Amino acid sequence: MKLHELISSLHDFRILPDINPEITSVEMDSRLVKHGSLFICIKGYTVDGHHYAQQAASLGAVAIIAEEDVDITDHSVVVIKVRDSLRAMAIIANKFYQFPTQKLNLIGVTGTNGKTSVTHLIEEILRTSGCRTGLIGTVGMKINNKKFETKNTTPDSLTLQKMFHQMVEANVDTAVMEVSSHALHIGRVHGCDYNVTVFTNLTQDHLDYHKTMDNYRAAKCLLFSQLGNSYDASKPKYAILNIDDDATKEYIIATQGIILTYGINNDAQLMAKNIKTTSSGTNFDLIMNDETYPVSVKLVGKFNVYNILATIGATLAYGLKLEEILETLKDLTGVPGRFELVDAGQEFAVIVDYAHTPDSLENVLKTIKEFANGKIYSIIGCGGDRDKTKRPIMAKISTDLADFSIFTSDNPRTEDPQAILGDMTAGTSSENYKVIIDRKLAIEYAISEAKGGDVVLIAGKGHENYQIIGEKVLDFDDVIMAKKAIKLK
Repeated sequence: MKLHELISSLHDFRILPDINPEITSVEMDSRLVKHGSLFICIKGYTVDGHHYAQQAASLGAVAIIAEEDVDITDHSVVVIKVRDSLRAMAIIANKFYQFPTQKLNLIGVTGTNGKTSVTHLIEEILRTSGCRTGLIGTVGMKINNKKFETKNTTPDSLTLQKMFHQMVEANVDTAVMEVSSHALHIGRVHGCDYNVTVFTNLTQDHLDYHKTMDNYRAAKCLLFSQLGNSYDASKPKYAILNIDDDATKEYIIATQGIILTYGINNDAQLMAKNIKTTSSGTNFDLIMNDETYPVSVKLVGKFNVYNILATIGATLAYGLKLEEILETLKDLTGVPGRFELVDAGQEFAVIVDYAHTPDSLENVLKTIKEFANGKIYSIIGCGGDRDKTKRPIMAKISTDLADFSIFTSDNPRTEDPQAILGDMTAGTSSENYKVIIDRKLAIEYAISEAKGGDVVLIAGKGHENYQIIGEKVLDFDDVIMAKKAIKLK
């Protein structure tokens, strides 16, 4: 594609020299640049792409987009100066990859908790119904049945549009993705043409970035306010909203999409009643259009009932029949690291869960209390270089709801693990806890103490198979460590 065609949708830019080379790739990482590349200078949290403009030119970049002046020794390299490189990248990525989301049915899920579970449930139901699906989120990308690793819950706009293009090339018809508040706030999903959007819930998280809950709520709102302002019957837009969450009131006002509400406590178009939870699954009555439908799933807990309702709403909006959806739901199991039961022949239960926010930890512990016959041991830590205000809150939730808590390291990153644990223990006056910095030893301790009928919850990391300590990324998997500890016992 020629440069002038590629940048034709940009406004308010300066180009020197005004020549029109062929662009063979678009990159934001100078190490990936080759002859014919357009390199986009992005200011990151730790690296500024403007510092690598000359390196990109020496590797063969024929054009560079920047929001600051860059010094390029080869004056035949075109420099396009823009006000906002991130916004320009979203526009260019969409153009370069031929507007891929216009060729897909795109479903986006946002919320503090439940995004991963809901996206996986939606994708599995659609795939079972015969759709060719793609999936993007916390645990990676999937195109049909092939899996790929990703760095972020919602990748940057260039990577994201490239992924969608790959899906189109693989004849995918429907893509399901997690949409993070960070991605919405900095425009990673600009240009994404959503057909169905889903809101799970809004609870405290990411205040290190958003600073206030009002800012956090507003960031999530962008997914619904950007849903389109036309009422095109050939391509309707839907917003599936949790009526039990106060943020939904704002999102209803913000969106032009067709609204479908779900909930348990307040009147909704999709409601769950008579919920019964066991250690192996959940049963409830689904109320829709004054009709009652029995629902039986292998997922455990009230929080999963919300996930199921969101999934039903999204797949109904997509066009599936309710009977088909409920039949598929009966056999679906959870996502790895989400209320995952670890069975190594022990007489007590071990559960690994990604719960890393106050609300998610409270939900998981309350669910466990519904079926636990013995003591509940809670192993919990908090990530370093992240929201500090939730640390004492999570510690108090753990000591209030579990019989005994073990506070340990999560991903301390560049913070002192002892300081993180000090923030946590400041939140509780209880004495039913122990501090063990080493996560492996914490897991071994809890499992060594557990007896028949007890439940050990290992919370915070879920599917993650690593631990970040300082600048090092170390192999660490809670499920594997739990099985080793059980064997050791």
